[in-house]
Amino acid sequence: MIHMKKNYEGNYDTDTEILYRGTEVSGIAENPETLPIYHSTAYCVKDTDDYTFANNGGKYFYNRTANPNRDCLGEAISYLENGEKTIICSSGMAAISTALLGLLKNGDHAVISKAIYGETIELIENMLSKYGIEITFADFTNEKEVEKSVKPNTVLFYTEIIANPLTLVVDIEKIASIAKKHNILTVVDSTFTTPFVIKPLDFGADIVIHSLTKYFGGHSDITGGSITSNESIIKRLMPSYLLLGCCMDPNTAWLTSRSIKTMAMRVRLQNSNAVKLAHALSLNPKIKTVFHPSIETHPQHEIAKRMFSDGFYGAMMSFRVEDDIKKVNEFMHRLKIVKYMGTLGGIRTTIAHPATAFRNEFSDEELKSMGMYEGLIRISTGAENADDLINDFNQALEVF
Repeated sequence: MIHMKKNYEGNYDTDTEILYRGTEVSGIAENPETLPIYHSTAYCVKDTDDYTFANNGGKYFYNRTANPNRDCLGEAISYLENGEKTIICSSGMAAISTALLGLLKNGDHAVISKAIYGETIELIENMLSKYGIEITFADFTNEKEVEKSVKPNTVLFYTEIIANPLTLVVDIEKIASIAKKHNILTVVDSTFTTPFVIKPLDFGADIVIHSLTKYFGGHSDITGGSITSNESIIKRLMPSYLLLGCCMDPNTAWLTSRSIKTMAMRVRLQNSNAVKLAHALSLNPKIKTVFHPSIETHPQHEIAKRMFSDGFYGAMMSFRVEDDIKKVNEFMHRLKIVKYMGTLGGIRTTIAHPATAFRNEFSDEELKSMGMYEGLIRISTGAENADDLINDFNQALEVF
């Protein structure tokens, strides 16, 4: 409940009065249907005792430390992931950086999946190495290779569940089991899957990360990230979170909270469309291979079928056509509904060209070793009518 505390009246100059007039609600504003946006960077405290109370988590007093909009968003994500506590960050990379820098120190060893987001690899290779942190990259679809990579100083496993862009699926339950045997923390980036496909904490992971920019936001209009875990691990990460200054702003937190209300409807339709589109594209003779876990020939189809919820397999997929960049560009020009965009997870279907996205970071040989050929095209499936999508892709594919 918000009510007026005090009117500033008296013999004050206009320059003074204008600073205090209209700054407090006059009347009762109780239980609004929509959560207010708490833009304030700071909250007034009564005295030193009240400041100490606030500084120890008793109430809000400084935006970077805590904010009602971030806390409400964190509560919703914790619920969706069956976690105890969630940190809300300014981007997916802020969440990843907070987790890795908060959990690893000089002399530690981490085993990292080879098939993860390119900028996460850059963070690991260009920054973590500066701090004396030892890294081993491994194929997380090969549990034996992962376990062989474990050393006496290994403290962390890091992986995604559906890898970009070839949609390889990691059996997170088996990976987490290996980790627990060696007293290692398992960190999972579940951006591609969302909690409507799998809840990694239920399968033994210790920490789950999301780029909220993608499916949680869903409308390509917010940038954010989250880290969900138990109270103990979140408490361990909070100093890094606060000192790195990567908190999400209140307006973005409010927008993301709004978007979560329709997330179930959006993501379920996107996943359903992805299955239909993947199977339709697999029948197109212009396409060499379709990469989506719903396809029975996918190497981890049975693992995905066992782990994922409600017959969903994620809304991300890729397909490969002829390695001719001129024809690839013409294909993009011919698409009528689908657009080329450097992000994913939005309500509208988009495509990306992985080789182009990472051409500045990796050599041609490195790109090919990761499966990023000139003919590889990634799809983020949206919520359009599935037949419209299928027809749009098939007519554009005639260029090959």
